[in-house]
Amino acid sequence: MRRNPFKPGWWSTTVLLIVANAVAFVLQMLLRSSLPNAEGYLALSVAGLSHGYVWQLLSFQFMHGNFLHLLLNCWAIFMFGREVEQALGRKSFLTLYLSSGVVGGILQVAFGKLLTQVLNNPVFETAQVVGASAGAFGLIAAFAVLYPERPLMLLLFFIIPVNMRAKFLLLFEGAAALIGIAMAGRAMKEAGTQVAHAAHLGGMITGILFIKYAVHWQWPQFNRAKRPRLQRLVKVSAQSSGRWGQKRPLQAEDLPPEEFLSKEVDPILDKISAQGIQSLTDRERRILQAAREKMAKR
Repeated sequence: MRRNPFKPGWWSTTVLLIVANAVAFVLQMLLRSSLPNAEGYLALSVAGLSHGYVWQLLSFQFMHGNFLHLLLNCWAIFMFGREVEQALGRKSFLTLYLSSGVVGGILQVAFGKLLTQVLNNPVFETAQVVGASAGAFGLIAAFAVLYPERPLMLLLFFIIPVNMRAKFLLLFEGAAALIGIAMAGRAMKEAGTQVAHAAHLGGMITGILFIKYAVHWQWPQFNRAKRPRLQRLVKVSAQSSGRWGQKRPLQAEDLPPEEFLSKEVDPILDKISAQGIQSLTDRERRILQAAREKMAKR
């Protein structure tokens, strides 16, 4: 049908998050040269949380291991965050992003604690976790739940183009995280470092649950905000007269083509964009069918 391109504006929350990560990376490099021990108080670790450094659950999300790490995370935030922000709004978008990072960080720390006990190696307890990956994976998961059939083109190894739908990207990323978790202990023990696969998985789980509960089933605070708009989506005006001198409700299909598209079809397309086609009622599906027939006759 028709779909309006997303125009996030220069100071959308998505852009602000990218700027915040870039500024934090510059400050991190300055601290690394002047105060080498400062990163130990900001990066997330089992030992840090054991000492009560709870701020690490937020600060680690704005730190990165190197420039490539920063670039990849900012790319993911930009590519998937724009439409998720459009669907959820600024406040809910930021809540989703930060909560994905927090939950991902907690899961990563819990995994590190488990490895410490199972393998009896202190390296897992002192290992530091940095990066916006958990929040970025939360956005990817939210995008896939909102738009599961959206086709995407990815560059495998930054060279080979691969086409897949958003839901399959989510399945692929989830499988990669589980495989990474299974192999993380050996990789970290041998190389002294690892990708935070548990944090990625925690971010994805948070993104899925956030969309399922906050958008589709709606918590009370979301429900109050959304209900007036949903009522407007299905409202049909009454104009023409009927029997006994009373006005007969004008059927949506009776409207002129342009008015029919603007008043009836566009709101339904907005709903599909925000909540998915599975959220449509029978009446809204009939309106879309009538719109197809009208456009076919033009």
